[in-house]
Amino acid sequence: MLKLHEKSRDDTAALMADIGRRARAAARPLAVATTAAKNAALVAMAEAIICRDQDILDANAIDISNGHKSGLSASFMDRLKLDPARIHAVADGIREIAELSDPVGDVIAEWDRPNGLHIERVRTPLGVVGVIYESRPNVTADAGALCLKAGNPVILRGGSDSLNSSAAIHACLVEGLKTANLPEDAIQLVPTTDRAAVGEMLKGLSGNIDVIIPRGGKNLVERVQNEARVPVFAHLEGICHLYIDHSADLDMAVRIAVNAKMRRTGVCGAAETLLVDRAVAATHLVPILEALRAAGCEIHADAEVLKVFADAKPASAADWVTEYLDAIIAVKLVDGVVGAIEHIETFSSHHTEAIIAEDANAVERFFNEIDSAILLHNASTQFADGGEFGMGAEIGIATGKMHARGPVGVEQLTSFKYRVRGTGQVRP
Repeated sequence: MLKLHEKSRDDTAALMADIGRRARAAARPLAVATTAAKNAALVAMAEAIICRDQDILDANAIDISNGHKSGLSASFMDRLKLDPARIHAVADGIREIAELSDPVGDVIAEWDRPNGLHIERVRTPLGVVGVIYESRPNVTADAGALCLKAGNPVILRGGSDSLNSSAAIHACLVEGLKTANLPEDAIQLVPTTDRAAVGEMLKGLSGNIDVIIPRGGKNLVERVQNEARVPVFAHLEGICHLYIDHSADLDMAVRIAVNAKMRRTGVCGAAETLLVDRAVAATHLVPILEALRAAGCEIHADAEVLKVFADAKPASAADWVTEYLDAIIAVKLVDGVVGAIEHIETFSSHHTEAIIAEDANAVERFFNEIDSAILLHNASTQFADGGEFGMGAEIGIATGKMHARGPVGVEQLTSFKYRVRGTGQVRP
């Protein structure tokens, strides 16, 4: 089990510097590790998690108890909680990552030049990845496994609220590394709750961290984006929209709306705003809202919606820019797909948006004109997830436009280099 380090700020700086040096030392052997060795480690990790499931549950029970005492919100508690099904899902996710193609060494593109040079663009590991997260012990496994598959050492800094759970999972990951004779320092969990550790990571640990990935609330992500001296893959908020077009099948619209909002309200892909084409307000609006209300959702509605659905609260300007992460949804009528696009481009966090429609032209316009990382047609926004994309798991969703966008899986955790092969050419 992880031994906590609780000393002075100077000691924390020294601790983090040592972690950074050890991660960098692990980078080279990990970058050249064989696919077989990485997969063997991943399979062993999954087996250890299943074998030690009670240890993980016991550790999680301590975190849950502490979370209740400290007054964590319902959404945070949902992210923190583990049960046998979730633990098995974590193990299954690691196994899926083991089954993915190894991206390292993959030739992305190749071509020949008129002078006979043969050029290849080849995937390489990014380097040392720092992951800072809150209330999500499963991120310990997801991030560790994904980074390993992509040949990257990772430094994991979980929140104090999930430290016991994360430590129990981390022990399983280290067991897997040992089984495959890979460096144990390839996956390190920061053994302190001192917030100064985060600051040290954001500085880059003397050049030993190559990229930072935050997973947590807005305050955490905002701090990372503002203070990091290394590149960041992240999204600040998940203000996700669901648009019901005039051509939408009503039964489908009802089913998807309830799932997009209520399946898990605390995930970043949960729908926060429902937009309904004014042309079908008389037929589609009330059945959808009644279904949401029956599922336990609180509705914040604009003035037009309130006229036909009184069991709602008046929406304020803040509702259109709020990530509730709760059983609350803002609802507005719009003038078709044009009105939906205008609203989304004004208020979206560019995470995930969905359109329910049978009109192909409306769908194409929605897809072409909205600049969000993930767009869905006739499907729930809750599919905004690396596992659902076939990536095995994800470290997070990135909404930036450089390098990684959308779910960050193994391919997004690689960079590339060029290999140029000649036969004696010199440049004139």
